[in-house]
Amino acid sequence: MAKFKLDEVDHQILDMLIENTRTPFTDIAKKLLISAGTVHVRVKKMEEAGIIIGSSLTLDYGKLGYSFIAYVGIYINKTSQTTFVLERINEIPHVTVAHVTTGKFNIFCKVRAKNTEHAKNIIFKLDDIEGVYRTETMISLEESINDKKRLMHSIFQDL
Repeated sequence: MAKFKLDEVDHQILDMLIENTRTPFTDIAKKLLISAGTVHVRVKKMEEAGIIIGSSLTLDYGKLGYSFIAYVGIYINKTSQTTFVLERINEIPHVTVAHVTTGKFNIFCKVRAKNTEHAKNIIFKLDDIEGVYRTETMISLEESINDKKRLMHSIFQDL
C-alpha cells in the first residue's frame, strides 16, 4: 500500500481538527483561505487513507466526579490467558485503557475512579480475575502533559 502524502494544507487542517474536532469546515477554509469544498475533499481523502479514524470528544472527568487516576500493572499466571483476562478487564467500565506489554507486567491499565475507595474496589475486581496472580498500582498525582499536537508536529517534520 502506498504511503499517503500529506502537504502543508493537510497539516494545517489536521492541526485545527486536533484542537477541536467540531470545527466547521467553513471556519477551517476561512483561516486557510481555501474553499470549504477543498477542506471536505482533503478530510475525506485522509479518512479513506486511514489517517483520520473517526473523531473524538474530550470530557472533563474531574467535573463529572472522576478525577482519580491510577495505573495498574497486571501479572498473569500464563501468557496464554491474556485474551481471557483482557475480556474480563473489558467488562470493567472504569478501566479506560489496557495495553498488552513486555517487561515487568503482562497488561498495563489506566483506571479512572471517583476516589481512593472507588479505585480500591476497581483494583480488587482486577485482582479477582481468574489468571491474574498479582497487580501493582501507581496513583497519578497530576496529568502534566497530554498534548497530541506535539507528536503530530514531530511526525509532520519526519515526513
